[in-house]
Amino acid sequence: MAKAAKTAIKTKDQKAAAEAKNWTKVIKAVRSPKSGAYTFKEAIVHKDKVKDFLAK
Repeated sequence: MAKAAKTAIKTKDQKAAAEAKNWTKVIKAVRSPKSGAYTFKEAIVHKDKVKDFLAK
């Protein structure tokens, strides 16, 4: 049953599925100046903007 639902989603909107592949989840470790502990910033960005996100 799960396979049928999965294939139905894929075939329903091919254009949206193709566009979704251009986005990626980026996780960046940021060190806190107060405690020195690491925190993580995460965002879903377009694949062309990954370097900009990591540079900030």
